[in-house]
Amino acid sequence: MPALVLLGAQWGDEGKGKATDLLGGSVDYVVRYQGGNNAGHTVVVGDQKYALHLLPSGILSPGCTPVIGNGVVVDPSVLFSELSGLNERGVDTSKLLISGNAHIITPYNVTVDKVTERFLGKRKIGTTGRGIGPTYADKINRVGIRVQDLYDESILTQKVEAALDAKNQMLTKLYNRRAIAVGQVVEELLGYADKLAPYVADTVLVLNQALDDDKVVLFEGGQGTLLDIDHGTYPFVTSSNPTAGGACTGAGVGPTKISRVIGILKAYTTRVGAGPFPTELFDEDGEALRRIGGERGVTTGRDRRCGWFDAVIARYATRVNGLTDFFLTKLDVLTGWEQIPVCVAYEIDGKRVEELPYSQSDFHHAKPVYEMLPGWSEDISKAKSFSELPKNAQAYVKALEEMSGAPISAIGVGPGRDETIEINSFL
Repeated sequence: MPALVLLGAQWGDEGKGKATDLLGGSVDYVVRYQGGNNAGHTVVVGDQKYALHLLPSGILSPGCTPVIGNGVVVDPSVLFSELSGLNERGVDTSKLLISGNAHIITPYNVTVDKVTERFLGKRKIGTTGRGIGPTYADKINRVGIRVQDLYDESILTQKVEAALDAKNQMLTKLYNRRAIAVGQVVEELLGYADKLAPYVADTVLVLNQALDDDKVVLFEGGQGTLLDIDHGTYPFVTSSNPTAGGACTGAGVGPTKISRVIGILKAYTTRVGAGPFPTELFDEDGEALRRIGGERGVTTGRDRRCGWFDAVIARYATRVNGLTDFFLTKLDVLTGWEQIPVCVAYEIDGKRVEELPYSQSDFHHAKPVYEMLPGWSEDISKAKSFSELPKNAQAYVKALEEMSGAPISAIGVGPGRDETIEINSFL
């Protein structure tokens, strides 16, 4: 049962798309198990760059079946826009499967997301405004709309009515907005039914049968560990579980079937949106990392906050995910620094702390404790093996591996599909 989970080990944007795509040619299924179109993956294939938001990265690999699992929230308009864009570029999207139990992002979820965030003002979370949080809230409140509901107009109408009863009260009386008409929403959602039908499947059954038949299944998380609703920097988190446990619930596969858990680590650290970030840089180094690394959100278009590598976070990700391997990305971005700081611990109220504090207040006040590692100036983008890296780059990788608690099995030395050094096979 070769089932692998591949997830972000920081705050997202670590390069999961490249890692998933790299493995895509060797796996039979790639499954998105949580999140929605608030995630973004950039995949470079030859001289072609693809920006994916909702679709699994495996959709670019011929022979691989891409799956949107039950734990994902789906905006149909975004889905069909992405599919259309890929089809226009000659990508075959016909094998896509979508769980009938996945929840739909409705127009009113998007409206609620935007007006709520504006209402919060300085206390805003920094959401993408795409309706993801309100859709997950509806799911938990049991007023959510699932893909399968589009095929029973009576049930769909009842569910939309139930959802809008409270939301229209909130929109009109609290936010001074117009009420949303039930019929208009139902009509719009029903308009997607026929287009979605060829993709809808019992994905839980499909994936478990595939694993029983010794097919290779890769579970792909969106966002990152520190954005997990339970284990991230709450409340500045996403509304689902990108950690490894989310793969089981978000795809309907038992934990005993997972064979490896691969964490994607950027060679430095970034995050998008509000929230604490101990190693964040506000100087020329931060701007250089942003410029050289092309650190702009694929989905949001926002500049990413940049900082040095944080080993405390990496150790935490290893622990909560049970990581068996790391894929280190964007090592090439660090070329040119004489010395590279690495955060090995925090100072909180004058005390050295080497593990992530559980207290939100403590983490907010954490100051990084740095260890300086020698840098390198040589171009590493053509390196095909670990031994071809400069000695100082090798030492940097080994130091990060020792600090993080799991072996680094692959290293990204450039944005291209082939600009990767594989140390240990993931399969």
